[in-house]
Amino acid sequence: MTQKKQKKKQGFKTFWSRIRFKYKLTFINEDTLEEVWTFRLSQLSAFAVLLVFVFLLVSVTALIIIKTPIRNYLPGYLDVEVRKEIVQNALRADSLERMLNIQHLYLENIARIIGGDVPLDSIRRIDSLARVDANFDIPRKEAEASFVKQFEEEEKYSLTVLKSNPVFTEQVFFYKPVDGIVSSHYQDDIRHFGVDIAASSSQSVVATLDGTVIYAGFDSDYGNVIHLQHKNGLISIYKHNEALLKEIGDHVVAGEAIALVGNTGTLSTGTHLHFELWYKGIPLNPEEYIAF
Repeated sequence: MTQKKQKKKQGFKTFWSRIRFKYKLTFINEDTLEEVWTFRLSQLSAFAVLLVFVFLLVSVTALIIIKTPIRNYLPGYLDVEVRKEIVQNALRADSLERMLNIQHLYLENIARIIGGDVPLDSIRRIDSLARVDANFDIPRKEAEASFVKQFEEEEKYSLTVLKSNPVFTEQVFFYKPVDGIVSSHYQDDIRHFGVDIAASSSQSVVATLDGTVIYAGFDSDYGNVIHLQHKNGLISIYKHNEALLKEIGDHVVAGEAIALVGNTGTLSTGTHLHFELWYKGIPLNPEEYIAF
């Protein structure tokens, strides 16, 4: 065992002395045989110099990639801001295409109206942006007039006429905010203060009454939301829209398009409109006032 250890120790010393052994490199002038330049280098020092050179090369390359725009041409190094700008440009292009389609439909409707292909009383259904002063004073039949007269006679001495706060629905005609099917009804016990109306994507959402936009923005839970303030302390709310067509302060008329049906917000499970009615801070069941 001792001899093996000694041999191993001698072999290690031999290896260490060999890699540390210096070699002399001399440059001689061929004419005068004079030494111009002499350089001494061992295997160990040559390996160290090579290692330092490789480290510097890798460091400089990494620095160039990180600090210069050349990283954008390498896979996986696309700048986050560039990606964000690409996504925003894609969204702008999609919105522009949608608005162009709406404008194209609007011009087609105008051309059809001018050409006499569309009756005047159907303009509101084709183009909700057009305002029509509709007359809702529908003549009563004889049986209806008789019933109204009898009812008024019976209620003549009712104490309810002395209420200082009249019912806001008197002389009020509510527009259906969107054509669709009610998929979820009003349930105040679970704090569902409205109705969900399933409708096709990008369908126009119209104002249920004349009013003013008091809120228009994005909510993480309810997506694109718009609130309208009406007369007599009434507020209507429209949630989960794909896009909003009005801004805060805009005045809208009943039946005018204010948004497009969508599926935005974390609480939305499909393309629909969540519609709410509030009267002086109290939620109302929209199905009691609007025939969906």
